[in-house]
Amino acid sequence: MYVSGRQFVAALSSSSPRHLLFVFTLSKNLLATVTSAPIMADFAQVKKEYDNQATIYNDYDYIPHGILESQLLASALGDCTGLYVLDLGGGTGLRARQALDAGAATIDVVDISPEMLRIGKSIEASLNGLDRVRWLEADVSKPLDHLPLREYDLVMANWVFDHASSVAELEGMWRNVVSYLRPGGRFVGVRSGDPQAPGITSGKYGTTYKDHEEIPGGLKFRYVLSTDPPIEFEATSMEVSYSGSTEMHQRFGLVDIEVEPYENAEIIRRDPEFWGLFLEMPSMVVVKARKIAEG
Repeated sequence: MYVSGRQFVAALSSSSPRHLLFVFTLSKNLLATVTSAPIMADFAQVKKEYDNQATIYNDYDYIPHGILESQLLASALGDCTGLYVLDLGGGTGLRARQALDAGAATIDVVDISPEMLRIGKSIEASLNGLDRVRWLEADVSKPLDHLPLREYDLVMANWVFDHASSVAELEGMWRNVVSYLRPGGRFVGVRSGDPQAPGITSGKYGTTYKDHEEIPGGLKFRYVLSTDPPIEFEATSMEVSYSGSTEMHQRFGLVDIEVEPYENAEIIRRDPEFWGLFLEMPSMVVVKARKIAEG
């Protein structure tokens, strides 16, 4: 049985005022039309779905799954004081703002959806943060040489790998992660665990994966966020990613690869019994690593 994320709003009490204002501002703008389309391994379809549902995407932070992600990511980010950050697939900047709250100096958000970027820029303007965030449109599975990027202290890629429909696309994403990360710099990212885990197929925590279909190298599926109204996206994930393998990390020069412990999230510590099904077979993983330093 799904437990409404609004029953967990108290768990957001530790969030910064800046983050809360961002979430509540977007929740007032429930303007998107929700559509259900056949599964397609197509970035054009992904872009369309994110564009159509951008105004309500950040209500995700009200549901248990979203609260858990936010708390785990905050723990993984730690102190970001003075860091230059690149957020690949950063959408409306929901997680970028967590890095800002943790002290980041500036953030470049890159996303395939112009509507997600437009909304993010609008919200950031209301928070007087335009001078600290740049919004750049691009497909992060392809080279980003045309963008005014730099070398970064921290690169984030949250849920990006769950839109790779082939190993080649996944490699392109990882190549961008590491290419723009300075030697010794940090990587933090959120990805799927087992896409067929009972905790995620049951919808107990507010996110449901359904319509699974095997594809070469992985799985294709749709995921539904139990916001009000619900929103739905297509996803494709390679087994080399969701299996927990560190092959890609190591191939592209990352070391000190760790999974953020689930007990670092307050929402888990408050009610471990409720989260038992999730913890038996986690469907979401926050990974952190470091790029090999020169010399």
